[in-house]
Amino acid sequence: MTARFKDLCLDAGDHQALADWWCAAIGYVRRTVEGEAERPTAWPVPIEDPTGAGPLIWVVPVEEAKVVKNRMHIDVTGSTDELLAAGATLVRRKDDDIEWDILADPEGNEFCVFAP
Repeated sequence: MTARFKDLCLDAGDHQALADWWCAAIGYVRRTVEGEAERPTAWPVPIEDPTGAGPLIWVVPVEEAKVVKNRMHIDVTGSTDELLAAGATLVRRKDDDIEWDILADPEGNEFCVFAP
């Protein structure tokens, strides 16, 4: 084996706010380690599925803005309308060519939304 999957990383200009947005959108929480001092706000923010089912996501601070389509993205199952109301933007509605909606988070990172 050369490598195995570990975590997902998501770049963000305002990594604190985007971590909170994704936590609210997909039911994740900020990861805390008992006994660990509070993480400096400049550090990446780890968010996790409280049930342990989903992967750990690191929301990483970057200086540059997103300028092109993501080469890798997150797929979620949920309500497009609720995600739009929470601050996502519509990139493309499902149609004859695709069976899912494509949205973008508040920083423009695309993700696909599949109906439950």
